[in-house]
Amino acid sequence: MPAFDDGQAETDLPTTAIVETDVVVVGSGPAGSAAALLLSSLGIPNIMITKYRWTANTPRAHITNQRAMEIFRDLGIEDQVLADATPHHLVGDTVFCTSIAGEEIGRIRTWGTRPDREADYQLASPCLTVDIPQTYLEPILVRNATARGTQSRFSTEYLSHTQDDAGVDVQVLDRLTGAEYTIRAKYLIGADGARSKVAADVGLPYEGAMDIAGSMNITFKADIAAYVGHRPSVLYWVIQPGSDVGGIGAGLVRVIRPWNEWLIVWGYDINEAPPVVDDAAATQIVRNLLGMPDLEVEITGTSLWGNNEMYATHLQSGRVFCAGDAIHRHPPSNGLGSNTSIQDAYNLAWKLAAVLRGQADPSLLETYSTERAPVAERIVKRANKSSREFVDLFVALGVTEAETEEDMVRRIEERKANTPEGAAKRAALVAAMELKNYEFNAHGVELGQFYESTAIVPDGTTRPEPARDPDLYYEASTVPGSRLPHAWVGDNTRRLAMMDLAPYDRFTVITGIAGEQWEVAAEKVAHELGVPVQTVVIGPGREVTDLYYDWAKLRDIEEDGALLVRPDKHIAWRSAALPADPEGALRDALARVLGRVDRA
Repeated sequence: MPAFDDGQAETDLPTTAIVETDVVVVGSGPAGSAAALLLSSLGIPNIMITKYRWTANTPRAHITNQRAMEIFRDLGIEDQVLADATPHHLVGDTVFCTSIAGEEIGRIRTWGTRPDREADYQLASPCLTVDIPQTYLEPILVRNATARGTQSRFSTEYLSHTQDDAGVDVQVLDRLTGAEYTIRAKYLIGADGARSKVAADVGLPYEGAMDIAGSMNITFKADIAAYVGHRPSVLYWVIQPGSDVGGIGAGLVRVIRPWNEWLIVWGYDINEAPPVVDDAAATQIVRNLLGMPDLEVEITGTSLWGNNEMYATHLQSGRVFCAGDAIHRHPPSNGLGSNTSIQDAYNLAWKLAAVLRGQADPSLLETYSTERAPVAERIVKRANKSSREFVDLFVALGVTEAETEEDMVRRIEERKANTPEGAAKRAALVAAMELKNYEFNAHGVELGQFYESTAIVPDGTTRPEPARDPDLYYEASTVPGSRLPHAWVGDNTRRLAMMDLAPYDRFTVITGIAGEQWEVAAEKVAHELGVPVQTVVIGPGREVTDLYYDWAKLRDIEEDGALLVRPDKHIAWRSAALPADPEGALRDALARVLGRVDRA
């Protein structure tokens, strides 16, 4: 990757120096680098700092769901992400086995790859879930943020901050020179991870606990395509008594790069001394879990980490906001961590831009907490519940009652027996595997975020009652607060997703031919409020047509009605039909969204 050079020679900064910008972002992980990229894409000056010398050095987060991919599409970097990702069709044949080369206990199609669920996922979004390790994703985000204007400062540590009515003074340390200096900004974003110093400094309120369980990673290289290529997945769960440290014997073999670069995860008792694993011990663990005693293995790293169950109930204090793992801390179950972190930034950046440009009242920023704190709580609880649901699989196999490793092996083998006990165990396994859909196919959790705040103007309707399980199934709606439903539109030369009609740098009014008056109304309101608003008229003979007539079935309003879509693709307001005064109705709605009640 080429170095970035702004053409200016670097000089040592004296401790009294003050650098000025609009926003300081602390942390270059998924939340921080996404925030920097979004701000720079909107033309907002920002400085992103991280105490580390470069981006993530371990794979960490990897599942990248549809909502995150939609944000990358909106930012124009979807192709870059796809180029480095394990594609959708290879991510989902999740295997449970006694070793990679050993017997299978079962498989479950995950991340929407089962034919009936594939339809749900295809209908919900123009993007599909892929797998891209954090070591590959972060450089893409940082590179694009820097290219678009972010000042990216590595080896630069956040020390403290003070804020006043006009801005925030952020004290930082250049870890190379030892020099301290101040960055004067209007706002500060703390995206500095699960042990966030920014969050601690502002005293964010939390519920839950940290370090409720311990895990160890081993990263290694070994070509095992012959054992996995016919059942492609990014996750292989191994139930092998004696292979973990003090537990039941459950380990995870996870793909980094198919099919020769891998990561193993297993648990240890966090209340005991942490395990010490050298290359020889790591190699033996790899060979055991893979079931390949003579395999040539290159160990590339080991690390320890804690599983958490904690979320912030409020996400900001004055001019300081927190995002990502700083506000939602949980195990990797459901693959929600980096995805939710990126969505935090997507919610916050356009609001900061609107306030900084004088288009919105600062009260708009309070809606960040109102909208995103419930999401943080939901995903922390879901991820931990999914993690605990693994016990049903262990109970079905009978290993929770075993007293020795030999007894565990005997009980696992019992599933094969032509006995009443064997039949009962097989039936229990069917139910236990079905339950894992709540971890691996929780489409409603991934896409079903619904916002209620002063940045959403209700229209007197309520969300329809779910027809199916709201955790497993996403249901489209245009009730204000909902994500803009997906449909393919366009003309005879191009196909566009509905989200493509609503760019991140403006509000969008969507209507039909009978609602053409909204175009004039939107132009007048945009000029009056000084806010960019565009109108899209969907119908035959217009620039955009309803290609499959799907939009007509999804819009939930009359053809002459309108949807007001926020930059983050959530519906801010809707009018079921054309009112007598569309200009007044739209002005009132947009002013309320922006907190400008004087114009409402």
